[in-house]
Formats: sequence, C-alpha cells, structure tokens
Amino acid sequence: MRHRQLRRQLLTAAIAVTGAALVLTGCAGPAATPTPDADATLRVGLVLEPSDLNIRTTSGAALDQILIDNVYQGLVSRTEDNQIVDTLAKSHDISADGLTYTFVLRDGVTFHDGAALTAADVVDSITQVQQDPTFVDNVALQKVASITAVDDSTVQLQLTSPDSNLLWTLTGRAGLVLESGATNDLSTTANGTGPFTLKTWKQGDSITFDRNAKYWGDAPKVKEVVFSYIPDASSAVNATLAGELDVQTALDANLKDQITRADGFSITEGKTTDKYTLAFNNQRAPLNDPLVRQALRSAIDHAAIVEAVGGAAVEQYGPIPELDPGYENLSELVKYDPDQAKALLAQAGQENLTLTLTIPSFYGTSVANVLVSEFKAIGVTLTVKSVEFPTWLNDVYTNKDYDLSYVNHVEARDFQNWANPNYYFGYDNAQVQSLYAESVAATDPAVAAQKLKEAAYLVSKDNAADWLYTAITLTVVRDGVTGFPVDSVNSRIDLAKVAVTG
Repeated sequence: MRHRQLRRQLLTAAIAVTGAALVLTGCAGPAATPTPDADATLRVGLVLEPSDLNIRTTSGAALDQILIDNVYQGLVSRTEDNQIVDTLAKSHDISADGLTYTFVLRDGVTFHDGAALTAADVVDSITQVQQDPTFVDNVALQKVASITAVDDSTVQLQLTSPDSNLLWTLTGRAGLVLESGATNDLSTTANGTGPFTLKTWKQGDSITFDRNAKYWGDAPKVKEVVFSYIPDASSAVNATLAGELDVQTALDANLKDQITRADGFSITEGKTTDKYTLAFNNQRAPLNDPLVRQALRSAIDHAAIVEAVGGAAVEQYGPIPELDPGYENLSELVKYDPDQAKALLAQAGQENLTLTLTIPSFYGTSVANVLVSEFKAIGVTLTVKSVEFPTWLNDVYTNKDYDLSYVNHVEARDFQNWANPNYYFGYDNAQVQSLYAESVAATDPAVAAQKLKEAAYLVSKDNAADWLYTAITLTVVRDGVTGFPVDSVNSRIDLAKVAVTG
C-alpha cells in the first residue's frame, strides 16, 4: 500500500443551539513529518546474483554490492562520493615518509556471533590476504612488509615503499576484518561487524538481511532487507509496478517511460564508475595487432551506443572514468570513421575477418546488435556468444579464452588492471607499468593523479580496448522510501540510513 501524506486537515463541527446552527471551522498546522517504520522490510531488486558468498575468493561485483558496508567492514570505508572515512578504526595516522600506517580501533565493536573485535582480528585478516595469492586483491598489498598489533586496540602496517593506493585498497576486500579463528563456511554464511546480519540465501531467488541488534554504530532504520535477483529488465519493471519491490536498481533506460507513467515512484539518476568495456584479447591474433584494434575502435559510433542504452550513459574514451583520479577526456584519440577502419584492416592484411563477442547473458542484445551492425559495415563478421555469468568468469576472466568481450567494470580506481599483463585483457606495456608504479609510489596525490593520466593516455592510444560508455545509474524508489544511495549504487549499496515510512 502506498503512503498518502495528509497535507491539510479541515475540521468542521455543526452545533445546534436553540434552533440555530453554529459552524466552527479550524485549520490544522503544518503536516507532521512521517515517522519511519522501525519494523519495515525493504525490498530491493538487483540484477546479478553472486555465485558464492566467499568474499575472500569469489570475484565479481555482486558480493561487494551487498556485503561490504552492510555485513563486512574494514578499518576504513568509502562514502557514496568515494571519500575515505574511518570505520572500525576511530582514527588513523600516516608517517611523513608514507611507510607507516597506524590505526586505533573503536571500542565496543563485536562480530555478529558476539565476539569482541580485537587488534588480532585485524592483523590476521589483512595478513591472510597479503599472503594468499588466491584471495581477491592479494596483489594490492604487495608493498606491505608487516602487519602488527602494537597493543589490543592499535594496529600498524609497515610498507617497503610508499603506496598512494593503500588506504583506498583497505576500503575494499583487502581491508575487510573477519573474526580470527571463526569456523563458519564463508561460501554460504557471513560473520561480520556491520549493521546487518546475513539471514538466508535462497539461491536463484533472494538474499535476506536482518538488523544487527548489537551494532556498534547507529542502528539501521529497517528491520529486514530482502534482495530479489531479477536479471530480466522487463520482469524487474513488472515486479516494481506490481508492488513487489520498494527499490529497483539498474533500471533499463529504454523502459523508463513505464515507471514515469505510474504513480508512487521516483527515478534517481546517479554518477558511477561503471565502465562498460569492450575488451580486446591483446594476446590473441588478430587482436594482438595494434592496427586491428585501431580499426575496430574506428568502426564504433559511440553516440549510437549511448542511444542504444536509452541515453543513460556518457561517452568514455579511456580507461579512467570521470569520478576517478587521473581522468582526462581522450576523445581526440579515436574518431568514428568506417572508411579509416577499412583502410587499417587492409593495411593489417585482414580480409573477411570473423570474431566472437562473449558477453554475460543478462546484458541483453542492444549494445551487441549495434556492434554487429557497425563491424559488418567494415567487413568484419561479429558472432555474439551469450553465456551465464559463472561461465563468463571461467572462460573469459580466468582462462582468457575469448576474442572480444563486453562487460561492466564497476570498480572505482581499478587502473592497475592495465598495468597487469596477467589480467584477462592481456595488455603488456612496460611504460604504462612504470608510470603506474610511479603513481603508486607518489606521496603527493597530485603527482599520483598526473602519472595515472599519462599512463591512461598511452593505454587509449594503444587501443588496448574500447570503453563504450560510462553508465548513469537509474534507480526506481517507491514513495515513502528515503536514504537509498544515488551515486555509485552498482558497486556499493550502503543501507544503514535507508528508511521506510509507509
């Protein structure tokens, strides 16, 4: 039932006194602010369900989206606008030489099983990531030489050389603090310190959180959260209109009119770091030929791609999106020019080229259809191979068995992938790697950003991939729901301040 706020109240009383009617009227004061329902259930529609809940070893943004901030926390975290703030640490200090990071823990923090947070938990958690190459973000801690507990409430990280990314790294998986010695199965359960506890996971359907009654911070404003996984865009809209969802994330812009025609909903538009990337396998012929990569980029009309996704996007011509340090508009490096694309293919000795585009099935066909048409115009046959996401992770991400791939890289500040030749892009440029290393080593943020800018220019000039667009995220919010994040919603959904009033 939708909440209807009473904006004005009119009181009329008719009183008969000795045959005469006396009408008294009174005007109410300003309407009261609706009171949040502390027992409410928030129902959120998401697209991509995780294949496993192990935050340490399972890749993909589906886990970050719901578990980080809500269930698991680190010493520091990031706000909706990507500012770094103390979380399990009440304060931190960085030495002048950038080699020593000291964190003082908050008092009174407990894990969901009731155990108190100690410095030993922090040391054990970060050390595990640092030492186990199978853990996500292991490589991001390579400059950490030691992690020690100075006392029960103080942790110190000693670095071999400065790392301008370290604090940011600690806001992600590498910095999450898990209970030392806990024996719960991370694949199906979670024991964190966050404002919500993991209640149930109905695989193929939904994940449910409960309010953490012993949370160290301000109590969540809703009692329960149910995440429903609906990969089909039309089905998600239908569920919203049927009253089955309070919030629908990742609204397909082509279906926006169905929501705007209905009463009781609003649509927010948020900035993201969602880089919808057309990856080239730089290690596989003919994509290892710079001329072929340049030809394919020249064949792409980015304005047509933006139109195909309903306009909920901005054109992006390099590996760094606008919200990240090191961003520069690199549109000068590539122009839509089918004739030039044909000439480049001829120069590369390529005729009747056939390539396969492997994409996760939930992305639909809009963008793929545009690419098929544009490549056909330059004499390239593009075959689209749509697969389930676990298959994509295995074939493309892990085994690098692909020609082209199209996927959304939602992670902010992830330029390190272009400096890692073992990443599934297969891009290997020593100068880019050197510039990235200089950026990481810089103690001045301005210098770090400048080095990233120089490296990003080289990556785009090399045509290592094509960045089709940066997404604008559209979120449908039912009337009566407040506090749901607007920006960067696809990589983190912090629900601690969300309230439901009706």
